[in-house]
Amino acid sequence: VQPNNYSTFYDDQRQNWSIMFESEKAAMDFSKQVCIAKCNSSPGLDSVLCQDLLLGEGQAVEGGDSLEVAYTGWLFQDNGLGQVFDSNVNKDKLLRLKLGSGKVIKGWEEGMLGMKKGGRRYLIIPPTWAYGAQGVAGRVPPDSTLVFEVEVRRVKLMKECSASDGQSVSSRDSLAPSPVPSSDGFSAD
Repeated sequence: VQPNNYSTFYDDQRQNWSIMFESEKAAMDFSKQVCIAKCNSSPGLDSVLCQDLLLGEGQAVEGGDSLEVAYTGWLFQDNGLGQVFDSNVNKDKLLRLKLGSGKVIKGWEEGMLGMKKGGRRYLIIPPTWAYGAQGVAGRVPPDSTLVFEVEVRRVKLMKECSASDGQSVSSRDSLAPSPVPSSDGFSAD
């Protein structure tokens, strides 16, 4: 994904291609379809697939940073998007989370690393990185692959709100909530 509605990619022969789209929406729709095609072409999805739709600005987020996020989540059914099972896009309240705290599914923790404020990303998350065999009663069937479109609306970097030692907790280090008290002003939800 490039500014001004461009997408750039390499083909199997490592040849570089650029495509210019008529609109930002057309570029994003194409990128979403590329991500779905990647998912459908992999024999068994064992990690999170990420596809940037808009890059955003500023510093990339990492473990320990606090975010406010708008999102929509779909079930991945019949090799494409199924029904929406959750969204906060048309609601007043954004989802507040601290990366690495273990408060969201593992696929979000990994899939959102490196995003920037204003960035949008498409995530396809296999069951083992989502709700697994238990699912979510009445909303997510057991062993469901999930698709999310996430947009980072607000970022508070850990170094802006932590002690001066500058240490960050990576989501790869632990799935347990961080023992460091939160001083970022966001609520735990």
